[in-house]
Amino acid sequence: MNKKFKQLGFYPADILLPENADMSKWAVVACDQFTSQPEYWEAVEKNVGDAPSTLRLILPEAKLNDPDVEQHIADINGAMKRYVDSGVFKTLPASLIYMERTQSDGKVRHGLVGMIDLDQYDYTPGSGALVRATEGTVLSRIPPRVKVRQDAPVELPHVMLLIDDPDGKVIEPLAGKSGSMEKLYDFELQQGGGHLTGWLLTEAQMDATADALEGLCAPAQMEKKYGMKDAAPLLFAVGDGNHSLATAKTCYENRKKVTPQEQWASLPERYALVEVVNNHDDALKFEPIHRVLFGVDPEKVLAAFKAFYPSAHEGEGTGHTIAYTYAGHKGFLTVPDPKVQLAVGTLQAFIDAYLKENPGEVDYIHGDEVTDELGAKPGNIGFKLPAMGKEQLFKTVMADGVLPRKTFSMGHAQDKRYYVEARAIK
Repeated sequence: MNKKFKQLGFYPADILLPENADMSKWAVVACDQFTSQPEYWEAVEKNVGDAPSTLRLILPEAKLNDPDVEQHIADINGAMKRYVDSGVFKTLPASLIYMERTQSDGKVRHGLVGMIDLDQYDYTPGSGALVRATEGTVLSRIPPRVKVRQDAPVELPHVMLLIDDPDGKVIEPLAGKSGSMEKLYDFELQQGGGHLTGWLLTEAQMDATADALEGLCAPAQMEKKYGMKDAAPLLFAVGDGNHSLATAKTCYENRKKVTPQEQWASLPERYALVEVVNNHDDALKFEPIHRVLFGVDPEKVLAAFKAFYPSAHEGEGTGHTIAYTYAGHKGFLTVPDPKVQLAVGTLQAFIDAYLKENPGEVDYIHGDEVTDELGAKPGNIGFKLPAMGKEQLFKTVMADGVLPRKTFSMGHAQDKRYYVEARAIK
């Protein structure tokens, strides 16, 4: 491994790409998107057909509770093995990929694909690790994902890590140098996902990237950005895919239990493929993640909310204001004396308490229109939250630990990361 990356917890990786494939069919959106819209995944299935595709290598979370989920997982692992054995993949050894993603709004997001050392990642609130979760990790979500990963011969990332680089010294310099790099792919993403282009970094560019990342960890930078000169540096904050990363960590920790310690560094499970994006990228927008309750009496839910927060009132006002929609009704709830910083924390505390005592389920929804559409169906109620300012993310995590789970989403569902690259983990 490139020694310059040793102290960063981030490395070039042996990246797998398809040798010959229709890339528009190969790439599909992150598995945790469109979970309440099966028609989206049906359209992907129809478009892909029999072509080689990452659709055969991932389990959409819409299917996670299917009665046939064990067979789905076996089929995925079988497809991975077939793709590896039949030469579907080519290997780019010890590589970093610079990518440009044209989003559905026409803006271009810039990313860097490599791998992180899972020994440098911790999702525990208050951790001092170089790679940290930004939101609460729901431990119950990890075991079913472990089932998918534990026997898989390859991984495909939808994890996106953020760096706090206001001066644009790490990724931005690559944007003007793509002419000196080998172009790896350039294609339209299916289902309105925009466009994706990727290039292979040169050795000199990888060295410069390592130097720039090291600069972000310097005590002077920590003091300048956060007023915390002696605090443990936070280099990477998990923006998307934290439960996938926590799953990878769990699988690695399980492997360590049956592996001599001197062999841990060489375990392929020790690392996880990710995309790194600058938190200050102009194309990166923080969108709120809304909530929809299914199988409930909406009026009973609203009454329970007001009982949970006795000072809450109908209508907009000072404090935390949350919009709601149910069949034939729309309105706002305001909590004037919130005990937490963000409206999502106010709402989530109520939902967690309500579902402990009452029947119903919650799903986390991207987009105002989808939330209204789902919330308006009989037996449902949708809650819409305001967005969080992204400039507060790193400082809040440094000072206060993780945010409430599902606090924010980086962009709309169709702009999420698509599976393209892979890496062998066996």
